[in-house]
Amino acid sequence: MSIFQGLSAFSITPADTSGVVDTAVLSRLLYRIVDAKADSIGLLGSTGGYAFLDKEQRRRTVETAMETVSGKVPVIVGVGAMRTSDAIELALDAKSAGADGLLLAPVSYTPLFEDEVFEHFVAVAEAGQLPLCIYNNPSTTRFTFTLDLIARLSKVDNIEAIKMPLPTGGDVASELTSLRSATGPDFKVGYSGDWGGAEALSSGGEAWYSVVAGLLPSEALALARAAQAGDATEVARLDAAFRPLWDLFKEFGSFRVMYAIAQVLDLCDVDPPRPILPLSVHARERVVEALVHLETARAVVPKPRATSPST
Repeated sequence: MSIFQGLSAFSITPADTSGVVDTAVLSRLLYRIVDAKADSIGLLGSTGGYAFLDKEQRRRTVETAMETVSGKVPVIVGVGAMRTSDAIELALDAKSAGADGLLLAPVSYTPLFEDEVFEHFVAVAEAGQLPLCIYNNPSTTRFTFTLDLIARLSKVDNIEAIKMPLPTGGDVASELTSLRSATGPDFKVGYSGDWGGAEALSSGGEAWYSVVAGLLPSEALALARAAQAGDATEVARLDAAFRPLWDLFKEFGSFRVMYAIAQVLDLCDVDPPRPILPLSVHARERVVEALVHLETARAVVPKPRATSPST
């Protein structure tokens, strides 16, 4: 089975204000994903704040993850960087630590041309010698992969999958047909955007790259398995339970909301890296309400603690 299938849970990377990763807390968060039996762990993706960490801290993060997971769950490591040489070094570090796969976004200050992105991916794929997933994340990179570029990259050795944003028109099935026609049946297509993850799986996508699964892996896995089983009634019920969280993700960005969830559930007391600010007290109260709603809908989560007036 490909590592780019099923539910991939993306953890935050807890770090102090200087960007030093708290490896003990990271291990605790990853143990929850392992215990829930998610299909893979997404490490150092956008949710993992890879852009805010230096090379040494990213290496420590990967080494901690591999020691924690001990082969129980595949670990896919984000290796996006501004320079191709840096991305290659990160890929080599991930491989040396025992990572199972790579996730690469075309990070750049200067807008990139397609040929530049192609050569960048070829260089990292050749150096890393691990299964690699294309990270198509135009909301952060400002680069959108065309169908032609995806088709070209799918023919490159080691490039085996793509992580897609939800289509603007919402027609996942049609997009999957186009992508598979261009890439072939062995190339795996998965989606991010948690509010459309279940629909993507129900429509035939191979993977749901999930933000919320990084902190609520059992609840997200229940939704993923219902979608994979074609249980439309259960999908609708569980998706409705998550809907207040989806609304918060859309309004504030999932990155900010995940740090609030971690604090509300006493999983860790770490703020997002600056300049990203923590949610306001009012927004945190809405996070508590969303988690209570999820619990009430029989997707059990730890009991939230009260919002501190000083937060």
